[in-house]
Amino acid sequence: MKFGLFYEHQIARPWGDGAEHQLFKNALDQVELADRLGFDHVWEVEHHFLEEYSHSSAPEVFLAAASQRTSRIRLGHGIVLLPSAYNHTARVVERINTLDLLSDGRVDFGTGESSSNAELDGFGIDRDTKREQWLDHIEAAARMMVEEPFAGWDGPWLSMPPRNVVPKPYQKPHPPLWVACTQRETIRLAAQKGIGALSFGFVEPGEAEQWVGEYYDIIASEACVPVGFSVNANLACVLPLMCHEDEQEAIDRGLDGAHFFGYSLGHFYGFGDHQPGVTNIHEQFLANRSLFGFDRETAAQVGVSLRARMTKSVDGVDEGVASLRGAIGTPDQIRDLLLDYEAAGVDQVIFVSQAGHNRHEHICESLELFAREVMPEFAERDPAHVAAKEAMLADVTGAALARRDPPRKTDPDYRLPPPVGAV
Repeated sequence: MKFGLFYEHQIARPWGDGAEHQLFKNALDQVELADRLGFDHVWEVEHHFLEEYSHSSAPEVFLAAASQRTSRIRLGHGIVLLPSAYNHTARVVERINTLDLLSDGRVDFGTGESSSNAELDGFGIDRDTKREQWLDHIEAAARMMVEEPFAGWDGPWLSMPPRNVVPKPYQKPHPPLWVACTQRETIRLAAQKGIGALSFGFVEPGEAEQWVGEYYDIIASEACVPVGFSVNANLACVLPLMCHEDEQEAIDRGLDGAHFFGYSLGHFYGFGDHQPGVTNIHEQFLANRSLFGFDRETAAQVGVSLRARMTKSVDGVDEGVASLRGAIGTPDQIRDLLLDYEAAGVDQVIFVSQAGHNRHEHICESLELFAREVMPEFAERDPAHVAAKEAMLADVTGAALARRDPPRKTDPDYRLPPPVGAV
């Protein structure tokens, strides 16, 4: 099993001059440290207008900076928003390919639609058609990375004449494709399209095992018709992380940030009444957290295994609270929990540490302890897992790729329109 870090670039109020600048500098330092420690991925979101919850509106800029501070960690867009009112598909592909070249082939290309009213309404995107838009754009994006020249597109949501979209990516045929999944339906769709499933909901190991089984069953079936020109069969899930030798100290350092992460997400995607530039989400969180399932006293109980919390088998641990304790505890507690995810067949666990008012130095200390005490045994087993999976899926992925249409050729007589004023 592999391990990644997940960044929303949260900055809970109050903040002053220089706070956003320091936020990004600290995040780059954390990614550089994670690279040295042996973490496998860093994942960066794209969100717009979601103040406090996410100030990551230009992930391509942050990941480009990270590419020059690191040498081995993979740089994941988790995710790029594909409806064209956010980003024209050709511009997305140009940025992905450029980052892939700058990073010597370390990019993972996650995509999605978004579902917050703040973003959809802000860019004039129709909620009812956003899935159709994504399906149209991801198919075109895959072809832009491979076809030379791109043979053009005439879909319901994208119309583009033939053009050679340059540069081409370092990885061939293209970087691994992923999609953001918050519902089981989208995990099924990911498998049908032959792409990785980034499950950004906090899911316990038993449920994850069901998702994994269904995902790989679809990958192995005729229902899998890849949207790309390679199959990326992987399923990842997200957990909060704060690791410390003393359980109470881990809780004090990480629990409030993890709970604010969940509360602020719910604010924009569920229950919030938001006035831009005015609403203080963190203040509301402190006043109302227990009402929305983020009771500190319940989640902060010590001496209970994280595994038991995730399976909701502890007296007093309410539904919706246990999972937001996540991997906040001692190395031994976190190890036991992660063994369940490994046994469930999860390919990658992605950790949220930069959340709420979590402190930079505590995040770094947590990453160092986790990398020293927990990660090595999983990293040692991972190559054998990957090799076994590749062997098992070799015929399956070959058959799936045979079901998709090959790259297209451009009409040999096609020419660009002549320059204006040319004789």
